[in-house]
Amino acid sequence: MQLRIERRMVLKIPWGLVAVTMAIALLGIWNLASASRPPHTPLWARQLLNLGVGVAAGVGVCLMDYRFVQRMAWPIFAGNAAALMALKVIGHRAKGEASWLALGPLRIEPAEFMKLALIIALARFFHDDYREGEQPYGPARLWKPILLTLCAAGLVLPDLGNTMMILLTAITILVFARLRLWVLGVGLAGLLVVSLVIWNDYVRDPSDGHRTVIRQVLKRHQSQRIAGWLSPESDLKGSGYHAAQSKIAVGSGGLVGKGWRQGTQTGLFFLPEQHTDFIFSVWAEEHGFLASLLLLGLYGLIFAFALGVAMQARDRFGAFVAVGVAAMIFWQVFENIGMVVGLLPVTGITLPLMSYGGSSMLSVLLSLGLLASIAMRRHMF
Repeated sequence: MQLRIERRMVLKIPWGLVAVTMAIALLGIWNLASASRPPHTPLWARQLLNLGVGVAAGVGVCLMDYRFVQRMAWPIFAGNAAALMALKVIGHRAKGEASWLALGPLRIEPAEFMKLALIIALARFFHDDYREGEQPYGPARLWKPILLTLCAAGLVLPDLGNTMMILLTAITILVFARLRLWVLGVGLAGLLVVSLVIWNDYVRDPSDGHRTVIRQVLKRHQSQRIAGWLSPESDLKGSGYHAAQSKIAVGSGGLVGKGWRQGTQTGLFFLPEQHTDFIFSVWAEEHGFLASLLLLGLYGLIFAFALGVAMQARDRFGAFVAVGVAAMIFWQVFENIGMVVGLLPVTGITLPLMSYGGSSMLSVLLSLGLLASIAMRRHMF
């Protein structure tokens, strides 16, 4: 296991990725200083500590030869699976779900790390399975990665948000692996079927007594989130409250915002979970449309840097990891901002590097540290 940096590796450090990552994280801490006002705990100070721990961990991964991570792919996946299974027995319960492992004063959310563990496992599979000149993947060759994905998603349930992120990230990696065209067609048909099921359960007139599908599986609060998404005005004091308050905050920010700590929705705590799930609402209300575009542009740079690492990677493992990390961050940003502006259902997904949370911060910085390790070693072997 290589834990050193040679002189020629320094020239390959993706300083642009490092700078953009730190810019978003520091903007997030500044934003948290407004979102978490007295009498609430000043969470920005804790987030600064989370950032320090995450940066140290990311640098450690960056110094490590990523081929060691490749060799450890299966133990990493198994360890995360064991942690998720432990939640069922010793998990700390909050908001009706056991999502955290409590280790003294620390709370660890294993679902955040399972996303990265699955990316590493799928990258290892597609690296080992590659044969020169083979045809695109069909169902017969995909059963192993599909089984890995379903195992990870099943362990994360009933966390609907992270389950969706796992599935979307895995699907992106599978598409990158070159699927047969008819397999893609089946996937699109499946998406159409899901859309019809949602229409049947939540849009169709219930007075005809038809059978529902999703409503029988989801918990009541999860089902209410979907219903509130499709009909936001139907229950503004209940399932539609979060989205309604968020849209008021985003819209009231206007072009340049109300100013730091001047947001009324934020200051009066009308925004639910304004330090985690709805942190973008705070940013949009206080800094406006132009600053929101700036933040989206910074995320866009992360995606561009990650895809650049994928295209220049020395091997298939590095390329698949880079694509997986890009997909993971993209889908989280897409879902979080989509739910904040009312275009997508509320699922409890955090905004990477902006939302408060040690596990979220650490998992993202570990992922980006692994990207840096791949970039630095693309000409080393």
